[in-house]
Amino acid sequence: MTKPKVGRIFLATCVGSLFMVILYFQNITRPAVEQFGGKGIGPGKTRRSPLQTLYNEDQLDMSAAQASLRGRRELLEEACLTHTRKRRVLTPDDLRHLIVDDKHSLLYCYVPKVACTNWKRVLMVLTGDGRYREPLAIPANEAHVAGNLRTLSEYSTGEINHRLRRYLKFLFVREPFERLVSAYRNKFTRSYNTAFHKRYGTKIIRRHRPHPEPEALEQGNDVSFKEFVQYLVDPRTQREEPFNEHWERIHSLCHPCLIHYDVVGKYETLEQDSRSVLRLAGADGEVHFPTSGKSTRTNGDMAAQFFHNISPFYQKKLYNLYHMDFLLFNYSNPEYLKFR
Repeated sequence: MTKPKVGRIFLATCVGSLFMVILYFQNITRPAVEQFGGKGIGPGKTRRSPLQTLYNEDQLDMSAAQASLRGRRELLEEACLTHTRKRRVLTPDDLRHLIVDDKHSLLYCYVPKVACTNWKRVLMVLTGDGRYREPLAIPANEAHVAGNLRTLSEYSTGEINHRLRRYLKFLFVREPFERLVSAYRNKFTRSYNTAFHKRYGTKIIRRHRPHPEPEALEQGNDVSFKEFVQYLVDPRTQREEPFNEHWERIHSLCHPCLIHYDVVGKYETLEQDSRSVLRLAGADGEVHFPTSGKSTRTNGDMAAQFFHNISPFYQKKLYNLYHMDFLLFNYSNPEYLKFR
């Protein structure tokens, strides 16, 4: 049976204060056993790790959840090999979205609009030394406060490479256009998001609305989805500054062709995949992933309504922009697109 590939990490030399980490994929197998010290296991004895169970079990013995996770990992690797040609160097800035839990040996790449608030809450419980007990008792704004959780970019070069080699690395992904519509609804149609209205809305209206009213130019609080799409595909947008993380492409946030993620969870199977991650980390007895009570979650039908008035020309340009996320994470082209 073919074993999955894992990333082997090599240190590059430091250049000033900037370190660099080079990753590449090789056909090497995971170790058959891990050294383990602890209660009930004597020195020199070994046991199988959860990841060995996930990746090395015979296909017939795997649960449906295990088979699904392993299949996603293999599809991602194949897509990376097929669609990416150049290896490049990771910088500290690339690692800002990787949250570290040293207690449970976890690395989580958070993606906005893919349940990242609840995952941050869970990690605050796991890393909080008893300060937090229930994820939903943590206010959403507190979960996003810088400093409450450590990111991999804060560690030294050696510490980074150790964690990339040894920790369970996971991310959660979502159908790209559903995530995009969710970001638009949250940031541009909610009256309380005045910071986004001022920061992005005023610019979008000034550039993409003919003859805007003075109030719209000042407030930026009535951006249409069509104007938002025009802003995204405008070449000037990314020349001037990087995309905001809420609509940045997942592969640009988490670099899945450079970092070997052990688990690729999906928003569509969020609760099942979250249980699997916590079980693999040995943390399922400490915390449960919160179930969602949202009744207005953005889905495919809702996304179709938003895209209804987007011309085939702009649909195609937008699809090209997010094409790699569709490919890498095995999402089909939405049926409502008109440019085929």
